[in-house]
Amino acid sequence: MTADPHYWMHLAEVAWIVFVVYWFYSARQLKTVKRREPHAERIVYIALMASAYFLVLNDQISVGRLGKRFVPDVPWIGATGVAITVAGVALAIWARRHLGQNWSATVTLKEGHELIRSGPYGRIRHPIYTGMLIAFAGTALALDEYRGLLGLAIATSTLFFKAKKEERYLVQEFGDRFQEHIRHTGMFLPSLFHRNDQAHANLR
Repeated sequence: MTADPHYWMHLAEVAWIVFVVYWFYSARQLKTVKRREPHAERIVYIALMASAYFLVLNDQISVGRLGKRFVPDVPWIGATGVAITVAGVALAIWARRHLGQNWSATVTLKEGHELIRSGPYGRIRHPIYTGMLIAFAGTALALDEYRGLLGLAIATSTLFFKAKKEERYLVQEFGDRFQEHIRHTGMFLPSLFHRNDQAHANLR
C-alpha cells in the first residue's frame, strides 16, 4: 500500500490532464457559430460540472460521510478505477476527433454543421459525454469515497439535460434526418438497433 491515501485518484488525474490538454489543442480551429444557448444557461452548466470535478478530483475535502470509503481499500480496485478513467478519456478523445470543427463547448449550431457518419457516432449520439461519464465513474472508484459518487451523479444529470437541449437544437436544424438518427442510436450507450445507412449528427 502507498502512504498517499489518494494515490489512485492522483493517477487518474493524469488522464484528465491529457483530456484537458487535448481539448484546448483541438479547439484551435472551429466553425463559425450560427446559434448558441443563452449565457445564463451556460453558467449553470459550468457551475454544476465544476462542482462535480471538485468533488471527484480534490484531495482536501475528505470529511464526514462523503469521505467514507464505499469499497475495500485494496490496490486492484484503485488500479481498476484508473484503467476505467483512461478508457473513458480515450473514448472522449476518439469521439472529439471524429466531430472535428463541429465541436463546441457550449450548446450551439455551427455554420455548415455536418452530419457525422464515422466512429462512435455510428451507435451513440453523445459519445464524448459517454467517455466523460466513464472517466468520472473510474475516478470515483479510484478515489473510493462517497463524494466521488456524488460527483458522478451531478455530472450524469448535468450532461443528460445538456444532451437533451442539444437534441432539441438538432431536431430543429436537421428535422427527420435527426429523428431517424435518434431511432437507431442510444444517447449515451449503443442502441440495440442499427442501420448502416443512417446519418449521424451531433454537437458533442
